[in-house]
Amino acid sequence: MIDLKDLRARPDTYRKGAVDKNYDCDIDHLLAADAALRAALTEHQELLAQKNRISKLMGQKIGQAKQLDGKLKKARDQGLDPASAEHKDLVNQVDEVQVLASGFQKEAEQLKSHESDLDARVKELTAIRDKHWLTVPQPADPDVPVGKSADDNVPLRTWHPAEGFDPRKTFEDNKGFAPKTHMELGQTLGLFDFERGVKMAGSRSYLLTGDGMRLHNAVLQFAFNYMTGTHGFKAMSVPVMVREELMVGTGFFPGGRDQAYHIEETKRGGGHDMFLTGTGEVGLMGVHQGEILDEEDLPKCYTTVSTCFRREAGSGGKDTAGLYRIHQFDKVEQVVVCKADEEESRNWHTKMLGYVEEILKQLELPYRLLQCCTGDLGMKNADMIDVECWM
Repeated sequence: MIDLKDLRARPDTYRKGAVDKNYDCDIDHLLAADAALRAALTEHQELLAQKNRISKLMGQKIGQAKQLDGKLKKARDQGLDPASAEHKDLVNQVDEVQVLASGFQKEAEQLKSHESDLDARVKELTAIRDKHWLTVPQPADPDVPVGKSADDNVPLRTWHPAEGFDPRKTFEDNKGFAPKTHMELGQTLGLFDFERGVKMAGSRSYLLTGDGMRLHNAVLQFAFNYMTGTHGFKAMSVPVMVREELMVGTGFFPGGRDQAYHIEETKRGGGHDMFLTGTGEVGLMGVHQGEILDEEDLPKCYTTVSTCFRREAGSGGKDTAGLYRIHQFDKVEQVVVCKADEEESRNWHTKMLGYVEEILKQLELPYRLLQCCTGDLGMKNADMIDVECWM
């Protein structure tokens, strides 16, 4: 989530960031709700301090009343004349202290009623603030090109093997024969079964069969071993079914809510709903949820292999038949938790991009890098570079 302290100090940066990313958010409304909430919280703290003071005074007076009442009882037991001045003085002292204690008790009850109203106000303002807070996108880094959509992304560089592939030529000119589609290749070699996959799970589903499944697992294991063995990332197994607060805390909600599968456990008597994650990034980032890490223990470098789930709502007509934009797939993910320093974060981004490039080079897959413009970054990213293989 956006650092509110930074947003208060630099609201124009976030206004521009939202405009550049084509997001509609009301920074002024957020700041107003935030100011009202902080004022209510200050009032709440002052009320608690007053309650504590009143409670302490009331306790003192109740204690004094008990002592005086005991003293009066003892005097009576010893035969003190009720008509004597001493007896009347003790009675007056008891009455006076009890009146004060009763007054403090009434004041405490009034404060308690006000506290209840204030609690409701804080809850209401918190909901308003959080609703607007979650609509504010992370501003893009200053060097990210401004653009409206993926059409404005900027090619950075390409790579291909020294022999056998020239991106300036057609496939047929490179290889000497006409290419087959991935559908034709897969069906000819018996790598997958679309009809049975759709029959079992509906559209955007398939079965990997025979060497198709073996190849799938081999590529995952290759990438996983590369990240753990070559670069020392810690292997992790993380849940793919998580609570909503993890999706919010990692920036995938509310913007990506329509793409996530929702498991409504509360309707079946469960304690909370769950969501299927669309990337292992959610689980890896959630490992230290709610923790404060010592800087000397950073960075934390994690990798996982996980099944991912995406509804792909609204993506009809934007995909290639068969293997792309499917509802369930497996992926090797890398996550680094480093100290909150822009230079270090950028350095890690460059390193992690390099790891992806190294894997593709070892597999001899031609690719290009695209610098995503502001309009294609998404809500939670300050920068993003797409890696696209030739197909």
